[in-house]
Amino acid sequence: MSSEPNSAAKSTTGADAIDVAIASGIDFDGTPIPKAKLDLYEKVMGLEGARQRSGVSNTMRSRIVRIGVKHLPQAELDPMLIAADFAPLKDKEVAFYYGAK
Repeated sequence: MSSEPNSAAKSTTGADAIDVAIASGIDFDGTPIPKAKLDLYEKVMGLEGARQRSGVSNTMRSRIVRIGVKHLPQAELDPMLIAADFAPLKDKEVAFYYGAK
């Protein structure tokens, strides 16, 4: 008996789960990712990979905000940013991520 169903379930968690699925060309439900989607993703990621970076701290803050808003209310995330010596949430970030849906 194969252990694939268990390993497939585990592969949907963690920071690199999406990258692993994309590299394999197989979605979490076991279906192939269409070639057109993979090609476009690789093209855009190639462009991003060639972009000059300006600083690690800015990128860290951006990632914290982009991911943090999915898990934390504004009242928790903003003080956490400030305590870590990052800039607080900007008005445009609050409007975009926490605005009325």
